[in-house]
Amino acid sequence: MSNYTIIANNTCDLPKEIVDTLKVTFLPLGFSIGDETFKEMPSKEFYQRIRDGAMPTTNAGNVGEYTDLFEAELSAGNDVLCIVFSSGLSATYNSAVMAAQEMTEKYPDRKLYLVDSLAASAGEGLLVQGACERQAAGKSIEEVRDWLEATKGKVVHYFTVNDLGHLKRGGRVSAAQAMVGSMLGIKPILRVDETGHLVPMDKVRGRSAALQKLVSLLGEKGVDIQNQTVYISHSDCLDEAQGLAQQFKDKLGVKKVIIGDIGPVIGSHTGIGVLAVFCLADGR
Repeated sequence: MSNYTIIANNTCDLPKEIVDTLKVTFLPLGFSIGDETFKEMPSKEFYQRIRDGAMPTTNAGNVGEYTDLFEAELSAGNDVLCIVFSSGLSATYNSAVMAAQEMTEKYPDRKLYLVDSLAASAGEGLLVQGACERQAAGKSIEEVRDWLEATKGKVVHYFTVNDLGHLKRGGRVSAAQAMVGSMLGIKPILRVDETGHLVPMDKVRGRSAALQKLVSLLGEKGVDIQNQTVYISHSDCLDEAQGLAQQFKDKLGVKKVIIGDIGPVIGSHTGIGVLAVFCLADGR
């Protein structure tokens, strides 16, 4: 079996204690605050900057970054399996494709596979963790690639936001909808669809109702939910994430929940107070 390296983006939002157990190379996507560009920043610091008025923007991974990373592995005799942030949310996948085309021509005897995760945050993280665990168990690069392709359409993403301002800024809701929704305490429920795009799904009145909706959605959609790992991502609202995890355990019988921060790249678009939940289902 050939040696192969798994590459992923930092948008998978896995907790550090899990990342430290995985054999994975990250290509971090960048973000900017004012005239400064960053590849990483502690979540607490990032969200404090937003509270202080920062309006961050994000940068897609570029072709050169992927080319350099791929070449470093291929020239060392390693094959590459690259899991990329959803093409429905970023141009990063297109950059990876262009870099892969160049490197495949330059290293025709090596294997280089790209997987468009069609996923974000811990939905992407679920796939990255699963791929690394299968590699560690001795699965070939093709076996892991095929598992990713077969599984990615089964990863459900549901989330709610506490502040409609960032969704308005990103064009997900209109200014009028954001104003009326904020006045009435309307909390949208959104999902990532089958093509990897963020789409509205429902709306409820009040934060508590939004969290209850997340619980009911996982109960309805999750396959053998009691015996799979449920993932929760949050943007600086850990107490609520922990409370949601307890509800999954009490109401749905979930045995294992992984909670992680939403990192700066995705947090730039969602703002503070996001709760997102992920699990495996029969489909999205």
